[in-house]
Amino acid sequence: MSNAEFSTMQRDQAVDEDTTLAEAARMIEALIFASSEPVSERILAERLPENTDIAATLHHLQKVYANRGVHLVQVGNNWAFRTAPDLAFLMNREVVQQRKLSRAAMEVLAIIAYHQPVTRAELEDIRGVETSKGTLDVLMETGWIKLRGRRRTPGRPVTYGTTDAFLDHFGLPEIRDLPGLEELRGAGLLSARIPPGFAVPVPNLEADELTEEEDPLEDINLEELGLLAPRGEE
Repeated sequence: MSNAEFSTMQRDQAVDEDTTLAEAARMIEALIFASSEPVSERILAERLPENTDIAATLHHLQKVYANRGVHLVQVGNNWAFRTAPDLAFLMNREVVQQRKLSRAAMEVLAIIAYHQPVTRAELEDIRGVETSKGTLDVLMETGWIKLRGRRRTPGRPVTYGTTDAFLDHFGLPEIRDLPGLEELRGAGLLSARIPPGFAVPVPNLEADELTEEEDPLEDINLEELGLLAPRGEE
């Protein structure tokens, strides 16, 4: 084979690879755009031709949309199109005001996010006060926390963790992307006088995977856990 023929073959192969990537990108783009919820890589792999490099195609699409009005973003192990952050002001309009979380609910949400998986008793130990069932009710209703499993300790208490909806709402690709010490201090959320040795917990979780200290949930009665009680009993 001559050098000219070899160069032509390489060029044709490169064109075929570019065409394959472009077609895969079009299919993934269509699937994510048409979905009302973030789409997992597993679902994409099931829909696309075999041997499609899903991860490479998603990262290619991220670059394509990087300077557009919408971005392709990762939400846990799922993917979705979202308005570019610098254009969020265009979406603001007069709407019915959403219910604001109480200070207690924000504290509980933060503890669950940073310490998950965590039990109700552990929540109360960290906060130093009792956690009302109404507070957990509200967080469950937002869809930001979930029941994960049962701790392998006496009484087998239920453990709590955050959801993909939590990541989506706060713009976090993964739970490991929660703000660290310097970010929290820079935002004015921590006192300038931080005790020596203070550290912000770093969750070490794979999405939806139970830890070695957790068992799967069986059928449970939420009222037995003190959750989803009638509103007058909070």
